[in-house]
Amino acid sequence: MVTIALDAMGGDRGPSVIVPGAMEAVGGGVGVVLCGDRELIEAELGNAPRDGVEVVHAPEQIDTHEEPAAAVRDNPGSSMVTACRLVREGRAQAAISAGSTGAMLAASLLTMGRIRGVHRPGIAVPLPAHGAPCVLIDAGANSGSRPENLRQCGVMGSSFAEEVLGVSSPCVGLRSVGEEASKGTPEVVEANRLLAASGINFGGNCEGRDALSGEFQVVVADGFAGNVLLKGLEGAGAMMIRELRAAANSSLRAKLGGMLLLPALRGLRDAVNPETYGGAYLLGVRGISVIAHGNSSEAAIRNAVMVAARGVDHGVIERMAQRLAKPVPVSDLQDGDPVNTVPDVQESEIGETAT
Repeated sequence: MVTIALDAMGGDRGPSVIVPGAMEAVGGGVGVVLCGDRELIEAELGNAPRDGVEVVHAPEQIDTHEEPAAAVRDNPGSSMVTACRLVREGRAQAAISAGSTGAMLAASLLTMGRIRGVHRPGIAVPLPAHGAPCVLIDAGANSGSRPENLRQCGVMGSSFAEEVLGVSSPCVGLRSVGEEASKGTPEVVEANRLLAASGINFGGNCEGRDALSGEFQVVVADGFAGNVLLKGLEGAGAMMIRELRAAANSSLRAKLGGMLLLPALRGLRDAVNPETYGGAYLLGVRGISVIAHGNSSEAAIRNAVMVAARGVDHGVIERMAQRLAKPVPVSDLQDGDPVNTVPDVQESEIGETAT
């Protein structure tokens, strides 16, 4: 059985949403471990069947305003850290939390550890795009990235899109200010060369407008630029929805037209629903780590469990490790390009961009 550990106390509504959402996902070879205040969790479970469900008491909690690394170090018995520790101990294969993004990043990195050879993990966010979902990585784990970090994000994002989202031979694009390989910062130019030699389906540079075009199924960016792109797309999407609603209610004719379009619009709503995949995924740690939105619904938690279980079934962590272990051909590197080096990550660097 695939076992998923959940931080039952995370998010805006805690056990009242996390527990029912998790229970909807239980069954069919998927079990859950609910980590948190046992009394509160048991109250939410009530008389529900307990097959495939375990409760682990974790009385401490991490506040969203605490410094991530310090909070993880000072609260080893918290529900979030406990969920991550269960993955390290082999009692679960994935951890999910709707709590602080920075804290979940720190807990996953400090508790699970990194895949061998990974310099810095990246946050991957599935985005709705034309034809197939697009994975944006890094969406905020690191404020800056070296060329080798970007190459590794491309490899990990490609594995995630293929094994978890079911995208065959995903095309990987590198976010830049122009399509030409010579465009962008020196780091981006070097990353373009490394990605081209990585053995993945690299499509070259892509601009921000290309992220949802369907041309690329993985978009690689440093954490700062990726987070800005993500928030910009979220804002644009929210604005479009407001304007559509306003236009549909502007006149009687518009209302009648809106009623005719309603079935198609419902399909569009489902296609762009950010809860479809349950949250963002921290790639590069030795286990599946899901960072759900703080305001996640029961459906989002259920989907997060199911997507995480799919990743376990498809061995996504093992496949990432295998792909990352393949060295870049020396002939494709220039002097100064890093090869199989793993610099230390200081606690002060953890979660410095994550929001």
